[in-house]
Amino acid sequence: MFGLTGQLARRSLRNEMRAKMKWGNVRIAVIGSGGVGGYFGARLASGGADVVFLARGAHLAALRSQGITVVGGPEPLHVGSVQATDDPSSMGVADLVLIAVKLWDTDAILERIRPVVGSKTAIISFQNGVLKDTCLRAHYDAARIMGGVGYVATTIDRPGVIRQTGPMQRLILGEFDGRISARGQAFLKACLDGGINAELSSDINREIWQKFVFLVGLSGTTTTMRVPIGPIRGNGQTREFLLDVMKEVVAVGRAHGVDLPEDYAEIRLALADEVSPDMTSSMHHDLQRGNPLEVRWLSGGVVELGARVGVPTPLNGAIADILALHAAGAKATAAAGPKISDATE
Repeated sequence: MFGLTGQLARRSLRNEMRAKMKWGNVRIAVIGSGGVGGYFGARLASGGADVVFLARGAHLAALRSQGITVVGGPEPLHVGSVQATDDPSSMGVADLVLIAVKLWDTDAILERIRPVVGSKTAIISFQNGVLKDTCLRAHYDAARIMGGVGYVATTIDRPGVIRQTGPMQRLILGEFDGRISARGQAFLKACLDGGINAELSSDINREIWQKFVFLVGLSGTTTTMRVPIGPIRGNGQTREFLLDVMKEVVAVGRAHGVDLPEDYAEIRLALADEVSPDMTSSMHHDLQRGNPLEVRWLSGGVVELGARVGVPTPLNGAIADILALHAAGAKATAAAGPKISDATE
């Protein structure tokens, strides 16, 4: 009996060693090389990970000719030579696929990247919201999918250059069943080697919802009111609106079984008091630039998820309604608008 126990222990150790060896040199496909994907992809590449970027247009040309640069933050960075393409079929099979495209592109891109996804490939999304992982599961087996949360304030400054507009950068990752996996540990090491403030979570679903609470409040208020967070938190009426928007998200999350304290909206309001008064949301930036908006998955996602569990969400519904005409972007709005001829009295 003792001999059999020893054999099983040695076999378990060999399997663990094989898993570590398999994940030792991680090949990472960064799908979407804008502010989030470009920033974290650059950090991963600088730490020695085998990174290949999916990009397009002038940004792709710059990545190929001059590499990728991060400016504006506390730790500027330049990686002079990176792998980049606009064709997923040329990327090769990856160990880890990092999804960082805008939410409205998710379904289309998940179909395009099938050549990148092998039998052991893990897929992790650092997109906004909580519906992102539902979308991933609709295209790929749930066992492939890890949970991820990203915190960073960035934008594409010019082709090949990512501008960091705030000091914080952080990634949280984990398996949805709470276990600490070999692939999670390998990705964590790649992040730490690249100078990313990263950590593994045993409750990644809660982490995703914690970000969702603040993100919905920030995006919904800054975009509908067309101002950064400072004036919103400084006015009594708009401050209360921000708090109530976040309270709806907390109520929906708790109804879905997420371990959020009842007063979590108040906790996130305290966070709103700590950030720079000039802080705004990517959705506000998209509105200013005439881009499509992620409102369908943010405030609209709260409405959808609330309806499933019978939790009313009138304020998030109002935000979704107010932004409906802008949701598809300025070009689509203009094309869909009525043709008005000169009027005479």
